[in-house]
Amino acid sequence: MSRYAELILELISQSGEHMTAEQLFLELKKTEPKVVQATVYNNLNVLCQEGLVRKISVEDSPDRYDTTQKHDHLVCKKCGALDDINFEDLTKSLEKQLGKEIISYDLKVFYLCPKCREKR
Repeated sequence: MSRYAELILELISQSGEHMTAEQLFLELKKTEPKVVQATVYNNLNVLCQEGLVRKISVEDSPDRYDTTQKHDHLVCKKCGALDDINFEDLTKSLEKQLGKEIISYDLKVFYLCPKCREKR
């Protein structure tokens, strides 16, 4: 694994947010001034392919990156805020319904966050 990949993985692991590639680039640039955006994108792709990070895609928002620790996500339908939530593991239930083994699933629950509810 490249040094940049290790640094990116560390940023994702330590962040309490779900950072975009742009945010990761800006954060990495603070300590690695010679890094370029393409390096960040290339390393993110490798980290995703190797199963070390996961990409979270939400319509009309930039992709965000997260750890692979088992958890699900709440997504605000209005502002796009993304928060972690832990539901009961649905793997066995899904496998029973499908009659097949599954590798993983990505559950996003859409709602209105407290800030957007207040604005209504």
